[in-house]
Amino acid sequence: MGLEYHVAKHGSDLNVGTKQEPFLTINKAASIAVAGDAVVVHGGEYREWVKPKNAGLSNTRRITYQAAQGEKVVIKGSERISNWEHVEETVWKVVLPNAFFEDNNPYQEEVFGDWLFKSKVPKHLGDVYLNGMSFYEAEAFEQLLNPEVKTEVLDNWTRKIVPVHNQKQTKYLWFAEVDEKNTTIYANFHDSNPNEELVEINVRKCCFYPEETGIDYITVKGFEMAQAATPWTPPTADQPGLIGAHWSKGWIIEDNIIYDSKCSGISIGKEVSTGHNFSSKRQDKPGYQYQIESVFLSLEAGWSKEKVGSHIIRNNTIYDCGQNAIVGHLGCIFSEITNNHIYNIALKREFYGHEIAGIKLHAAIDVQLQQNRIHDCSLGIWLDWQTQGTRISKNLLYRNNRDMYIEVSHGPYIVDNNILASEYALDNYAQGGAYVNNIIAGKMVHRNILNRSTPYHVPHSTKIAGFSVVHGGDDRYYNNIFIGHESFEVVVPGRNESMEGVGTAHFNGYTTSLEEYKEKVHQKPGDVEIYLNADQPVYIQDNVYLNGAVPFERENNNFIAASFNPKFEVIEDGDEVYISCSLPEAFDKILGLTPTTKNLPRVRIANADFENPDGTEVIIDSDLLGIQREEHSKVGPILDLGKGQNRVKVWE
Repeated sequence: MGLEYHVAKHGSDLNVGTKQEPFLTINKAASIAVAGDAVVVHGGEYREWVKPKNAGLSNTRRITYQAAQGEKVVIKGSERISNWEHVEETVWKVVLPNAFFEDNNPYQEEVFGDWLFKSKVPKHLGDVYLNGMSFYEAEAFEQLLNPEVKTEVLDNWTRKIVPVHNQKQTKYLWFAEVDEKNTTIYANFHDSNPNEELVEINVRKCCFYPEETGIDYITVKGFEMAQAATPWTPPTADQPGLIGAHWSKGWIIEDNIIYDSKCSGISIGKEVSTGHNFSSKRQDKPGYQYQIESVFLSLEAGWSKEKVGSHIIRNNTIYDCGQNAIVGHLGCIFSEITNNHIYNIALKREFYGHEIAGIKLHAAIDVQLQQNRIHDCSLGIWLDWQTQGTRISKNLLYRNNRDMYIEVSHGPYIVDNNILASEYALDNYAQGGAYVNNIIAGKMVHRNILNRSTPYHVPHSTKIAGFSVVHGGDDRYYNNIFIGHESFEVVVPGRNESMEGVGTAHFNGYTTSLEEYKEKVHQKPGDVEIYLNADQPVYIQDNVYLNGAVPFERENNNFIAASFNPKFEVIEDGDEVYISCSLPEAFDKILGLTPTTKNLPRVRIANADFENPDGTEVIIDSDLLGIQREEHSKVGPILDLGKGQNRVKVWE
């Protein structure tokens, strides 16, 4: 049993850290706590970047940081500013010496990095908050004088004009000027006097993040953390978050409320030594090439289950982050991400790049994403590269611009018992997936990727087994409910082009067994060229297609009710979420076989089975609510759904 240190706002760092004589700062406790110790932080607001110095030694000899039971503890990367000077109209300013910013000046440091789309006028890592509301950065001082409320904005990926999430917020603007000595921040506070309200500005990069790597086995529990000047976090750079593990093993981040990170909320990603925005800085090779190099450099640096990953992120609420709620490349391996509530991610759209989502992971080897609620994001879940052994199960996604995107991966990965309820549900730019017992009620896009070859691995390991492009196919769709929409186009076929629609008709023309595929490939002699343009086999059966959803032409045993509109909707009622729909009279008679390692065809490229992370047989035998399935059971993610009208609670 280790020691228990206490931190309180009435304490002193000259104290001994007991409950009777607590420390004043969390960092004081973090500098001396060792394996087996606990740091208990009492109620109040702590404006510091907590930098743990020592590691735990194992799952049973951790260092635990926790908020005192029943007390509200807030850690902020901001400082309160109350000496604003009036400039003109409703615009105010504050002049701060550059030394006010301990490390980097977020009003000088730009949002920068690989895969970021450059704008004419760059954005910065700073921010201004009025009573907790984040402002927008103006491009010039003149824009502060007569700001207009914006009601619409471009969603960059879909190229659609969408409503602004918080329209009133768009008229609150800030602008900064930095010279050799001072930083001057201007802001339009409209009807508020900033010296009489709570006004805060970003100052620190992080709230809870070790400066060194290898600070293993840390638990962070029960805090509220906010307002950090986090940088853009692509897979080819250092990836700090508002809170993060910084290339270590065995963290538990649970029961926290995390918000207002400029870029990333929780980081379980890469560190700086294996590459840091080299494509953007050197401009000599694409980010894709540098990402391959990062993978090999990480292997040389010891990237393995023994050294990194195996984190648990659970029961957190994460919102209002500019890039993602949870991010991780390489460092996320073998982790569990469960029961998190994620919303309002990247909705300000002040910057755009290819690393934006509620959860954005690269190389999510054996990662389990389960029972998360993700809504009102520009994209819900994005798994990119090396999605192998990954399971995305029992998640609720709705009201996102897109729900899920699986990219340039070869499997095996499982997507089961999820509800994908947004108008744009799935981008499948991968192969080797098993989609089982889902409700998919939005547009699906399928595409092969023949110009980027990405790694696959020895099962349950970081050892690279080979590289491949995405040929398309080698997917399994069992026991799903597909719901079309009157406004959706039918499936649009086209070799090397995206195919859109709801259902499985994207795969028309594909083979249905490995034997048939091999026979088709070897109709003429050759090597790479005869495989490159050959669609892989698909395995599709026991799916339900409603309201215009279109089936695969060779599917066995499906149910089609093309004109039946189930009027499917997700309903929020306070903290509870329900789904409502009606189903055809014949629905209860539609049964599907429970998929297991034994009956899921192994993936072709990685030559691997669908298994649990420990290599045991996977059996997909419980629904979204945890109800056990029989060998043959109803299709879809909820066994309680039946013919006629349904209303089922799916989150509380």
